Amino acid sequence: MENKIFNRITTALMSLVLIFAVGCTDLKVEQTDSILGEAFDGLSADESSARVNDMYNQIRGYIGDQANTFALSEVTTDALLIPTRGSDWGDNGIWRQLHQHSWTPDHAYIMNVWNQWNQLQLSGSRVIDDRSSPSTEIKAHAQFLRALGMFIILDNFGQVPYRDTQADPIADPDVFTGADAVDFIVSDLEASMTGLPDATVSGDNGRATKAAARYLLAKVLLNKHIYTKSGSADAADMTRVSSLVDEITNQGFALQSGYFDIFKDTPDTETIWYINTSVGNRIFNGLHYNSTSAGGGGWNGFSTLAEYYDLFEGDANNNRYDASGMAIDNQEERRGGVPPSGDGSMTEGSNVGFGFLIGQQYDLDGTPLKDRSGDPLSFTREFTSTATGQSSLVDNSEVSGIRMMKYNPRNGGFTEHEVFFRYADAYLMKAEAMMRSGGDPTAMINTLRTMRGAATIASVTEQDLIDERGRELYMEFWRRNDLIRFGQYTRDWEFKDPSAVGNADRQLFPIPASQIILNPNLTQNPGY
Repeated sequence: MENKIFNRITTALMSLVLIFAVGCTDLKVEQTDSILGEAFDGLSADESSARVNDMYNQIRGYIGDQANTFALSEVTTDALLIPTRGSDWGDNGIWRQLHQHSWTPDHAYIMNVWNQWNQLQLSGSRVIDDRSSPSTEIKAHAQFLRALGMFIILDNFGQVPYRDTQADPIADPDVFTGADAVDFIVSDLEASMTGLPDATVSGDNGRATKAAARYLLAKVLLNKHIYTKSGSADAADMTRVSSLVDEITNQGFALQSGYFDIFKDTPDTETIWYINTSVGNRIFNGLHYNSTSAGGGGWNGFSTLAEYYDLFEGDANNNRYDASGMAIDNQEERRGGVPPSGDGSMTEGSNVGFGFLIGQQYDLDGTPLKDRSGDPLSFTREFTSTATGQSSLVDNSEVSGIRMMKYNPRNGGFTEHEVFFRYADAYLMKAEAMMRSGGDPTAMINTLRTMRGAATIASVTEQDLIDERGRELYMEFWRRNDLIRFGQYTRDWEFKDPSAVGNADRQLFPIPASQIILNPNLTQNPGY
């Protein structure tokens, strides 16, 4: 039976109390980080199953949230930003800091990501512990989820604390970095493949399967040279990435035409793993308050930079559909379009376009929508101060910024079906592995581009490949990871703090100060 355990100290308030205690007394800081409790003797089969269920339920919040993991993955890049509009989305600058790369060690979303995914790892270790009695499949799920938690911590922080569940419970957790961290994650994933079920293509892949484990293993190996700081990808690792993707393909997964249909709650050939969490944050964060009556209107926050929009083929200033839903501004399918009215069904939200929303927006009956001041609801490329007219992240109007709509309220504003692992990503990982091994992925890229209604290209450079990933995978949690791997995360983009341009220290987030105190095996990342 599992006994009561001490909770992890996570809040900034508690860390300040600890610092004060150390500075003013001879008291030793109590090592309460992830202590299991000396009476821990494993989990029964039922407890192990319940713990894995809890882990999947935790991930629902981790992935469905607008902040935390999503914010660190997307808002810290050129793909997303949240300007302050009047008093809306000010939040003491917490959103602006991410896009500008001016975050500090006490940034709430950074601390949350550290705590959440480390807790997932520890939960998995309890199930995997030799004293526990999980079924083969339940143990495999725990191995997969522990690997996922450790991967996300490694990717964001460069070092992973690991508590051996059979070690002295008051001992400081070990810390894995570089090859040691990668090897541990790879070992878990390879072990999980023996017990995880096979995926059902076009089926209900709401939990991890062998295909999900292969996908994550390919992702780890593709990034291995970043984590080990070896400078270049190892040929054997790239060969393994390709073979893993081939195994996923052999299970029946394939690229699917009808790009935005992939993000419906309906069967498709691309979804390797979806999270049973609401897609409401992906929809309403970008829509204006008056954009739709579905869900009470939008929240008017998240937007994208014009330079990201310009990655796609089509008119720079217009992105429209005609009444039948056909593109009329020479845009490729993934850029979507703004319809002139609803789809005829008068369904709430059917007036909302797909992809990138720019220019005038329309009501269900075709009436041009207005903002709350009565001005045209026409989204602009620029972010400008209403007071000065200058480019700015603060004091923006209600219509500044192009909005992104990958999921759509016409398909259900709060449908619990967010795609997390997708075949097109695996396909592009194989193309990248081919390039990093000296091969030519042009034919692969053109197959995808043709399916997405984009022109073929004569040859594929590294820039072409990172751009293709940007076009295919926007808002899918991978932009930061991709930019780092292609050496572009520290480049300049609009509103980035000048001190962050070219600053490699910003490729990792700071370890929360409370955790540095609690575990002396951790070392604060450079620059913090």
